[in-house]
Amino acid sequence: MATFGLVHGAYHGSWCWERLIPRLRERGHDALTVDLPCEEPDAGAARYAEAAIDAFASANDDLVLVGHSLGGLTIPVIAERRPAARMVFLCAMLPEPRRAYDDVARESPDIGLPGPGYGAFQDPPGTSRWQPEAAASWFFSDCDAETAAWAAAHLRGQCWRITQEVSPLTRWPDAPSSYLLGTHDPVINPRWSRRAAPALLGVDPIELDTGHSPFLSAPDVLAAALSSLA
Repeated sequence: MATFGLVHGAYHGSWCWERLIPRLRERGHDALTVDLPCEEPDAGAARYAEAAIDAFASANDDLVLVGHSLGGLTIPVIAERRPAARMVFLCAMLPEPRRAYDDVARESPDIGLPGPGYGAFQDPPGTSRWQPEAAASWFFSDCDAETAAWAAAHLRGQCWRITQEVSPLTRWPDAPSSYLLGTHDPVINPRWSRRAAPALLGVDPIELDTGHSPFLSAPDVLAAALSSLA
């Protein structure tokens, strides 16, 4: 049995895992979640990692960290600061030690992230938010309409110090890594993932027939994939 530490992506929260957790527990695993401080303008990867480490304090060394999307920038920082059995990058961004992610992304324009003009906007304080209809078509493209609308209505604001700052990651942790991609993910380009996972993690990605949010669209498929890695 493993304990999965589930780290959500941009705009999301612990609510997004509610369909996946029962499937993991049916397979004999436990799961812990965290609500990251994504609406705090000064919160970067170190602050995100602190929040997750506190939320996962009850886990032993069997902790399997799962980082979805933007969560991929945080889970290596967690694994650098506490024991972890594995890091699983789920449709995820990948950091480079001692570099700002925005600089990394400018060198790889095919990552495929949507941005302003696709339904994202900034409120007066500078926090990014999404129009619900646009969010449903991007983040939850392979969910049924009811699920997509429900999830889009739960999205929070997102501040971006985590991508603008130099990563506090000093080196890749010793924990082994896996990468799960969605073959029709409109947010993280699967072609980029197929290239980046071997180059940065030294592993071939595991391909799921999903979009960007398999924890909602295909929780059984994702639970089986995660269980095979535990």
